[in-house]
Amino acid sequence: MTPRAEHPIRHRRRVGRRRALIGALTALGVTGAAVAVGGLLSSAGAASAWPEAKGSKPVSETIEVSGPYDGGLKRFHGTGELGSGGQGEGQDPLFVLKDGAVLKNVILGSPAADGIHCLGSCTLENVWWEDIGEDAATFKGTSANSTYTVRGGGARKASDKVFQFNGAGKLVVTKFQVSEFGKLVRSCGNCKKQHKRTVVIDDVDITAPGKSIVGVNANFGDTASLREVRVHGDTKKKIKPCIRFTGNNTGKEPTEIGTGPDGVTCRYKDSDLSYD
Repeated sequence: MTPRAEHPIRHRRRVGRRRALIGALTALGVTGAAVAVGGLLSSAGAASAWPEAKGSKPVSETIEVSGPYDGGLKRFHGTGELGSGGQGEGQDPLFVLKDGAVLKNVILGSPAADGIHCLGSCTLENVWWEDIGEDAATFKGTSANSTYTVRGGGARKASDKVFQFNGAGKLVVTKFQVSEFGKLVRSCGNCKKQHKRTVVIDDVDITAPGKSIVGVNANFGDTASLREVRVHGDTKKKIKPCIRFTGNNTGKEPTEIGTGPDGVTCRYKDSDLSYD
């Protein structure tokens, strides 16, 4: 994949818009810290203010979704067996999406159990995770043609992974924001059944602290493409954009073999990321 050329004129326009926004907010007495906490990280980018929940819905048994499901921006949170708030592996999710399902306008509160499981192609649109439990979402389709799309929304407070990519196919994360996280996307490094996986991260806001944006298995043919990624609060660039691993199917901890763009597995240029 050939990296896209830079667009300096568009970049200057974004900077101008951002400065105008900050100036306007300052006039209203809104500080830069409040802007970051509220989610307004870029006037022209993906980030926007976190939504206010329109009611609350406790979930004691996993909700199965086939087709479209609009949560009306209610806050869904686990109760009973889904309400432990633990970080252990093997928890049940709040939502299971069947092949082709669309979940939108949902806020996952705390506890969120194991978030959302996609059993095939799925779309998560305007979905927000206030305090991630085990993982925000796990993608488990078995077809190489499966496509998982995360469009809009955001996540915060993930001690480890946000999106766990266990299945086959392609994951696209766009117009999304994340903060206080371990890894935004991780291609499973030690699943019993492994697949070639494609990850695309485009038009996304990343706010420190965090450890890595994406981790993929070079030996299984995984690829990760990063475009228009805006990193906030990480001027020392401690967050690793892309990590390459040697994965396995034995359950052992995968071996990290490199970081940074290589044109094969980690497909991006330094100019595809900006820092402030």
